[in-house]
Amino acid sequence: MTDLLTSLDPAALDRRPGDVAIGVDVGGTKTALGLVDAASLSLLDRLVIATGRERGGEAVLADIAARTTELAARAGRPVTGVGVGVPEIVDRSGRITSGAVMPGWDQLPVAATLAAAAPASGMPVIESDVRAAALAEATLGSGRGFGYFVFLTVGTGISYCAVVGGRPVAGHRGGALNVGTSVLADGVPTLQDMASGAALARRYAERAGADPVAGARDVLAAAYDKRGADTVAAQVAAEGAKALGIGIALLVNLLDPEAVVLGGGLGSADTPYIDQARDWAAHYAHRFAAGTPMLRGALGADAGVIGAGLAGLLAPQLNETTTIRRK
Repeated sequence: MTDLLTSLDPAALDRRPGDVAIGVDVGGTKTALGLVDAASLSLLDRLVIATGRERGGEAVLADIAARTTELAARAGRPVTGVGVGVPEIVDRSGRITSGAVMPGWDQLPVAATLAAAAPASGMPVIESDVRAAALAEATLGSGRGFGYFVFLTVGTGISYCAVVGGRPVAGHRGGALNVGTSVLADGVPTLQDMASGAALARRYAERAGADPVAGARDVLAAAYDKRGADTVAAQVAAEGAKALGIGIALLVNLLDPEAVVLGGGLGSADTPYIDQARDWAAHYAHRFAAGTPMLRGALGADAGVIGAGLAGLLAPQLNETTTIRRK
């Protein structure tokens, strides 16, 4: 069995001046694609499309492949490799083993399709999106300087990744990420059902009735409006923040990291929601873990696409030294 991001030293990134890698961050709501400069590791170009997963996995894959081809043409320079972060479980050989968010991607030829979209770059590196984002924060963001930290992404969904020595930890089957969907007791909502962006929007719509707001950011804006908070939004946000804080404290108590880095569109945002979650996490953390830093990700919502691009810079080493079954 061959690890992907977990097996390679970040120093192995192929950083030839003039080259770029393509990063693809597939999300439940939107998908970001970007060009990452091989030398500076900076994001040179970025485009975002609606994922539209309700259309089915094949349609989503076709759209992403077309955009990958477009981005490769726009690069105007050699593409070292393509990295793809997906919101699914990806095993240590790079095989997608779940289809909870992207319908059928555990059965579709994802890697082969995207390899055809940018043929000069070889086979892409497929990874779980949280591990790709964690790699970016470890290499370029708030995780630098920590030998052992936990990255928690809060967006449409919630998942985590432990990072040791700059390398994301995948677990035995690639499933060391499922904090958001784990059931703690019968009849008790999961962390993701309470505190994710999708949960905030859904729970507000259920309680507000006929005129729900559009999304999580709208819920939070209404909840913390200084001119007068929406009481339903405020209650939904308070419950979500407390649940998120308990989830963070659980990770701190179980894993005892040097720090927690919060990422994702919601987790890395400067909002009272995250401030409240951090306060609850400090309240529920055990005494030995008191004072564990809880930092916002420095790369914000771009961590996923940058991390996927960094994975793309690892593609030459993987393609030269391993034979990997990829779907």
